[in-house]
Amino acid sequence: MTIDSDILKNEEKISFALRSLYHRRGYTPYRMGKFEDYELYVKNKDFLPTSELISFTDTNGRLKALKPDVTLSIVRSARPAPGQVQKLYYDENVYRVSESSRCFKEIRQAGLECIGEMNEELIAEVLGLAQESLRLISEGSVLSVSHLGIVSALLDELQLEADARRQALGFIAGKSLHELGALLQSCGAQKEAAERLLTLTACSGEASAVLKLLRELSCSPAAVEELARLSARLDGKSLRLDFSILGDMRYYNGIAFQGYVPGVPSGVLSGGQYDRLLHRMGKQGGAIGFACYLDKLERLEVKGHA
Repeated sequence: MTIDSDILKNEEKISFALRSLYHRRGYTPYRMGKFEDYELYVKNKDFLPTSELISFTDTNGRLKALKPDVTLSIVRSARPAPGQVQKLYYDENVYRVSESSRCFKEIRQAGLECIGEMNEELIAEVLGLAQESLRLISEGSVLSVSHLGIVSALLDELQLEADARRQALGFIAGKSLHELGALLQSCGAQKEAAERLLTLTACSGEASAVLKLLRELSCSPAAVEELARLSARLDGKSLRLDFSILGDMRYYNGIAFQGYVPGVPSGVLSGGQYDRLLHRMGKQGGAIGFACYLDKLERLEVKGHA
């Protein structure tokens, strides 16, 4: 059967291209229904990008929700054999409040997850696939990568109270240097440690320059060298290091990343390591994955289909 690509929406063309990429690289398709037990999302509500859920009572009396997330469902069902990794990809709709209309919207996502025995080679593979995914979407794409171990180490040095630490993470994510500096001063933070965190928050750019600065800061050497090895395995032209890329550290650890393409003001790809989520759900091993937000790509021209 031949499909006339002219009748497909951009997000559909990109979806086909991404699924083909993941299939060729040895990932297995994961499919799920529209509904999940409401309890799954309530127990992990801080992991979700939205606190608002569409819920209903099923005919058997169980409370259900239209799924706002795919990762939680994959983690719950994952059963990797000891020493092995499950490599899964998906193309699913989720149901969230739209950033623009503030109304519920059906949003299409495509992405992949790796769950099980984690190592640096697998992390590099996922980051490389994130870069390839972005290149399929648009020329001029950029993958911004962070390492939460480096951010966490500098925050640990400051010994902030829990509320101040949460505020600091928010200011780091927003690159709000003035607010971060004021907060650290009000907490009586040690000056040298505070300046190192401010320097880290401000720095972003080409990998070799940022890595040089990180080594000068002498922060978390093991994490810095891991980031250096991973960066060396990626396409440096479309790679940026940026420590404002964060996730909730109750769930995420290690590498975090976001992808951007020209013409879209916000990230179109987001991912990272989430070993802590895995452990919270009673699973062993590690996990890493990412999602592409296809609803943001409707107005883009697709490579090879313009």
